[in-house]
Amino acid sequence: MKKLFLLLFIAVAIPSFAQNQINFESGNFDFLKDQTEVNVQLKFDNAVYQEKNFTEAQYLENREKDITAKKNEAVWKNWIFQWEKFKKSEYAEYFFKGINSKSKKITFKNDVKAKYTLIIDAKWIYAGWYGGMIGSQEAKLTSDLTFVETDNPSNVVMRLKADKIQGKKMNKDFSWEYGRIAAAYEITGKKLGAEIKKTVK
Repeated sequence: MKKLFLLLFIAVAIPSFAQNQINFESGNFDFLKDQTEVNVQLKFDNAVYQEKNFTEAQYLENREKDITAKKNEAVWKNWIFQWEKFKKSEYAEYFFKGINSKSKKITFKNDVKAKYTLIIDAKWIYAGWYGGMIGSQEAKLTSDLTFVETDNPSNVVMRLKADKIQGKKMNKDFSWEYGRIAAAYEITGKKLGAEIKKTVK
């Protein structure tokens, strides 16, 4: 019986070890040793949301109903404006803030002419929730992190997966979904930057 409980504990515990961290799938960081800049591209085409794996359209439809019912149409219009703004630029800026604070010798930017490009392909986004004094739940982000040659994107030099990276309560927009998700991008950047720093001295 003790062995059975031990096996059950291991079965439950092992998947959790891989979460909230960067997992290596192929390649290594040696290609970055002589680089000073890396281009970054964010993708959301394949992302699903929340525990029920909603498409973005489904998720936004639910949020519109909820916000307009609890607040009003003006609040929803501002919310959807911010949502698109964060997807377009703010998530990247938070990621840069995180990774550039750790990687030091290599600067990650968007729209730069660098030899390599990092593609951050969001796969699963959990937006968390905000309860004020009651408490809050941080967002989580699962994404494929793929380094490719900028001029030849079919040449993949490294693949990693950021698995359920949990954000932290660290920005002024944390009370809204896009703020919490931005924090998850920042922590993803910090974790990736820390891994790069171990290799690129």
